[in-house]
Amino acid sequence: MLAGCSDKKETDKGEAATGSGDGYEEVTIRLAYNLPQDHHIAIGVENFAKEVKEKSDGKVNVQVYPAGQLLSDKDMNQSILSGGVEMGVNSSTLWASTVPAMGIFDVPYVFNDYSAVGEALNGEFGDKLRGAMEEKGAKVLMFADYGYVQFANNKRQLKSPEDFKGLKIRSIGDLPSELIQAYGASPVFMGGGEVYMALQRNTVDGATSGTTAMLQRKYDEVTKYLTINNYAYLEFLLAVNKDFWDGLPEKTQDLLTEVAGETEVWIREQAEKEDSESAKALEEKGMDVYVVPQEDLKEWKEAAAPVRDMFVENAGQLGQELLDMVDEK
Repeated sequence: MLAGCSDKKETDKGEAATGSGDGYEEVTIRLAYNLPQDHHIAIGVENFAKEVKEKSDGKVNVQVYPAGQLLSDKDMNQSILSGGVEMGVNSSTLWASTVPAMGIFDVPYVFNDYSAVGEALNGEFGDKLRGAMEEKGAKVLMFADYGYVQFANNKRQLKSPEDFKGLKIRSIGDLPSELIQAYGASPVFMGGGEVYMALQRNTVDGATSGTTAMLQRKYDEVTKYLTINNYAYLEFLLAVNKDFWDGLPEKTQDLLTEVAGETEVWIREQAEKEDSESAKALEEKGMDVYVVPQEDLKEWKEAAAPVRDMFVENAGQLGQELLDMVDEK
């Protein structure tokens, strides 16, 4: 599907050149993502594409390839950076291998509430991350809030870091793996689609993920315990190949930016709602839910200190600047 991409882009440029002067120039933009289509981020992205097409009278056509149809999450970033696909949605965790500062969202207990994330991303904090991405060749069009990340397992309720000892926990990236180790468990990295079977076969004892994904992937059928400690707040990025973006007419850039901004706000509102509703649904389906009391979080934070150190080591000065900005709030 990606073959002949350069020819496709040349065709798009040719179409753009023949567009009307006062209206939008014709262009086709491919957008790939891997989330289930009923996920709130996926719904937002699909609506983004629809709105762009409608507001441009069909001239700016965002073709969406959902649920891994075009690219896997592991291949997504390189394809965006190389121009293999014009747009893509992928997690900040996976972008951290390219831009280490993106790991800030995996640093435990950095963001205490939903509004704090929006405030940070709409200010200097967000600008620094956008700038780091552009240096690598990707324009961040939107930060899409996934929501908080929790722990599910089959062995026992996790009421303190001590309870992790001896467990095998599915991880989602380098920093989450460091956290799992800091708590005394063994991290096992695997894709989201593999987790259900791994839990069912006892290949792993538990997993870390958002409750929205846990519900959609039916964790309630293969795990008993859900521990809610809001240790990380994941972001997904709608990113655009920078060269492609720079070649778009200003009118088209303005339209994409405007609709992305509206979509970002809607997704952030949904994240809080979905976190609450999905956790309740998992409990109703039989999971034993434990919410870590606020007064106990100090112990969890102290045990997670090695993760913070690892982030600064990987992300350098920019990473430290981002942490300082969040800590000052």
